[in-house]
Amino acid sequence: MDARDAELKKELNATLQARRELGEEYESALVDSFLEKVDQRIDGAVERRVRRQLAEQQMVVARDSRSPKPTDSWGERFGFGIVSLVLAVPLSAIGGGVAQLPGLLVAWAGIVGVNAFQAGRVNPGLFRGRGKSNQDSDWED
Repeated sequence: MDARDAELKKELNATLQARRELGEEYESALVDSFLEKVDQRIDGAVERRVRRQLAEQQMVVARDSRSPKPTDSWGERFGFGIVSLVLAVPLSAIGGGVAQLPGLLVAWAGIVGVNAFQAGRVNPGLFRGRGKSNQDSDWED
């Protein structure tokens, strides 16, 4: 039992004591008064809870807005491109040396495939159509 419950219990005891002293004709007024105090107590508790939840949500939003976006980094894309080019040299040499032209084509197809996958991951709408074909264009010939 916390302090608020003890205080509410005292209020109830005081209301019951006043009812005994004043009689039944004041019972509805005393009950209404007590219920109004209970209602205020509930409203206060709900308001505190809502404020706390709102503050927690604002903290989460503030933390998310300050964190860097992991998939939208120019440095990540640039680094991936550099690594692809650096690895392309030995892969081309190995593919061309072992299987001549078909090996070279397979090596470069793999390099292009990995880079296309990375570009599609970073920019999800990259490989979709423009939405309108040339026939549906707003421009007239």
